Amino acid sequence: MTSGFGLVVRFELRDAEAAKAFDALVEETLKGIRAHEPGTLLYVVHAVPDEPNTRLFYELYADRAAFDQHEQQEHTRRFLAEREKYVAELSVTFVQSQSSAGVWT
Repeated sequence: MTSGFGLVVRFELRDAEAAKAFDALVEETLKGIRAHEPGTLLYVVHAVPDEPNTRLFYELYADRAAFDQHEQQEHTRRFLAEREKYVAELSVTFVQSQSSAGVWT
């Protein structure tokens, strides 16, 4: 696959209580993604060993248009607004698929 569009997001959460609430918000958001976003190919949330207040997201979309559609969804807009209560720091890296192995090849 060479047409995918994606991003990696690193969230540093405020504390353990914020992490718990953030995780609940993520689970709610994932329900909307599963139900309404066929162009979202992969949306994976990772916990980081030895960093209990860190989450890494890997998001892969069929193309930039699918990402743009994701950003306009009600569940995504709610996540983007609500996450601010829990996040101390975040960084986003946009990526473009170059080559791959696995289920999409």
